[in-house]
Amino acid sequence: MDNLKAKGSLEEHSFLITDVRFSPNSTRLATSSFDRTVKVWDADNPNYTLRTFSGHTGSVMSLDFHPNNEDLICSCDGESEVRYWSVNQGACTRYFKGGMSQVRFQPRLGRYLAAAAENVVSIFDVETGTCLHSLQRHTKPVHSVCWDAKGNYVASVSEDSVRVWNLGSGGDGECVHELNCSGNKFHSCVFHPKYQSLLVIGCYQSLELWNMAENKSMTIPAHDGLIAALAASEATGMVASASHDKSVKLWK
Repeated sequence: MDNLKAKGSLEEHSFLITDVRFSPNSTRLATSSFDRTVKVWDADNPNYTLRTFSGHTGSVMSLDFHPNNEDLICSCDGESEVRYWSVNQGACTRYFKGGMSQVRFQPRLGRYLAAAAENVVSIFDVETGTCLHSLQRHTKPVHSVCWDAKGNYVASVSEDSVRVWNLGSGGDGECVHELNCSGNKFHSCVFHPKYQSLLVIGCYQSLELWNMAENKSMTIPAHDGLIAALAASEATGMVASASHDKSVKLWK
């Protein structure tokens, strides 16, 4: 792999940036920020924003693109408000309560939205905004949520536990796997792109590899700071870890 080189710098936010997501089907990407805005950019021409969405009353903590509808972006803020934005209209099309720390659309199908607020993960119907499931077994605030690649399971992470919930065919939001922290606090998570029963958990300085089928885990030294975010690539089979130590590492 060639050395990574910066292609552009996106610098229109006035406060720190909390999340960044690529559109699955275009060169667009979007960012959320403490400046209470969501901005949409074109990766091929990153010198200025395509859209700036304002309306949140609190810091925007997370956002996501819908996997099939390129016009739809979702975001949530520190006041637990979730907003839908139309890229084409440049306007908010719906808002409701229920997401504070992170929002993620169900991959591929895009029927559901997982939103974390305090110690609850809510599963919303994307079309109606109706809360279908309220997943409530965490005792501490949920930092991160992620879907498996097929959109059947959601994993949720708080500092003391990880839970996996079944939302696929025949699933009714029941907790099917649970891992409690034995020392190093949990923070982020991602399903491994090649091994469906393996969940990768980001902690302080280390990665926890959890084999859910066997309920066994192992710890790998990884960084010099908190692992704030994880991402998986089905194309390469790699997992990327981003840390407060200012580094990103790739794992295979």
